[in-house]
Amino acid sequence: MPLALIFLGLVGAVFMGAVGGYYAQTRLSQSRVATAERGAAKILSEADRRQKELLLEAKEEAIRVRQQAESELRDRRKEIQRSEQRLNQKEENLDRKLEALEQRQRNLQNRERDLEEARSSLATLEDERRAELERLSNLTVGEAREMLLAQIEREIRDEANRRLREIEQEVKEEADEKARKIIAVTMQRLTSEVVSETTVSVVPLPSEDMKGRIIGREGRNIRSLEQLTGVDVIIDDTPDAVTLSAFDPVRREVAKIALTKLLMDGRIHPARIEEMVEKARKEVEASVKEAGEAAAMEAGAPGLHPEIIRTLGRLKYRYSYGQNQLRHAVETANLAAMIAHELGGNVDIARRGGLLHDLGKAIDHEVEGTHAILGAELARRYSVHAGVIHCIEAHHEEVEPTSVEALITIVADAISGSRPGARRESLDQYIKRLEALEAVANAFPGVDKSFAIQAGREIRIIVKPEEVDDLGASRMAKEISRRIQESLDYPGQVKVTVIRERRSVEYAK
Repeated sequence: MPLALIFLGLVGAVFMGAVGGYYAQTRLSQSRVATAERGAAKILSEADRRQKELLLEAKEEAIRVRQQAESELRDRRKEIQRSEQRLNQKEENLDRKLEALEQRQRNLQNRERDLEEARSSLATLEDERRAELERLSNLTVGEAREMLLAQIEREIRDEANRRLREIEQEVKEEADEKARKIIAVTMQRLTSEVVSETTVSVVPLPSEDMKGRIIGREGRNIRSLEQLTGVDVIIDDTPDAVTLSAFDPVRREVAKIALTKLLMDGRIHPARIEEMVEKARKEVEASVKEAGEAAAMEAGAPGLHPEIIRTLGRLKYRYSYGQNQLRHAVETANLAAMIAHELGGNVDIARRGGLLHDLGKAIDHEVEGTHAILGAELARRYSVHAGVIHCIEAHHEEVEPTSVEALITIVADAISGSRPGARRESLDQYIKRLEALEAVANAFPGVDKSFAIQAGREIRIIVKPEEVDDLGASRMAKEISRRIQESLDYPGQVKVTVIRERRSVEYAK
């Protein structure tokens, strides 16, 4: 019984708790709902307020944008109005300029019409004047034109001659002054000894008996010596001496050395002569080689071909007007190098051109031709520089010189050959050369007198003034210079002076 009551009591308590919990839950739910409704109402109220603010801001922004757009539109309209005003002004200016241009064109047309009328009138007057002039002068237009042209030609020719003489005189003075300075400086810097020789060699004899031994039985010794050496052995009344004569200086030197050795040895017969000639020839060849090498080193031109060196060395025994040609070649090389340095030319080409310019003289007795051309051909055969070859072939102007180095070689050659004491010639040759100079000048028409002066280095020609004018005198000087170069051989250079003088003489009575 008590358990049942307890159970019922428990059930009742549970039921009451459940009812109470439900009631409490219901009250709590209602409270939350009320709270949520209030929150929602608040949110809606806030949203309405925010929406109103946004609408207000949007309206203000729209008003501001509209005002800005209207302001920009007003500015754009003002700019357009200003542009329209400028365009209108430009159109007005263009219209005025177009009108002015049209007016100017009308004025030009009027002036052209007036000029055409004036030109027509002038042509008519010119025809009338020409007809009147022809009537008065009894000359046609062609005849008058020829007369006028002839007069103008004479005036122009006289003026050209005068200007030509003035220019030539100025250029000549400047060139002479500069040339004198260069040549003076060059010659002062170079000192060279003078060596002279002739085409014969004299061999002294220990006694007169040696002449018979040299001749030998029936002349066999002298014939053997002449055949082996190609030299003429002259045995005359000259006491204690034998003369050797030959055009080839190398052969003459070989004969001299061989004969000297024979005289020292004392055994003179054909076999011994042949042996001594062969030894002398080898000795001369060695001497020629040494001389060529020494000359190349002295002139500052190393590296030449051995055959060029050997041929150059043969000039040791070659003389021209008494001047040793090897010394002349070295001297010319040094002169050419110094002049090229002063003028800014190629010093090496000028130096080698001066050294080798007379190379052909070593072989001109063996091969036909001028020594300038022969020397150039020999140099070309052994691949000498083309500029040096041109200096060789042009140093006597057989080929027109086209380089400054070739002209320098010509000048250096003339300086070396024409300086005092360098060369000499016999009295007969001297007189013949002067006579030949005067004969060349006298062959020209209009020449009155000619005089070779300065030892043949200048010729002065006096012409007849009524036959030769000033321009003709200038042409004659050039033509005589060219004729002398072509027909005469002479050392150095020859100055040609043509003198034209008109004298008017009257007597007061």
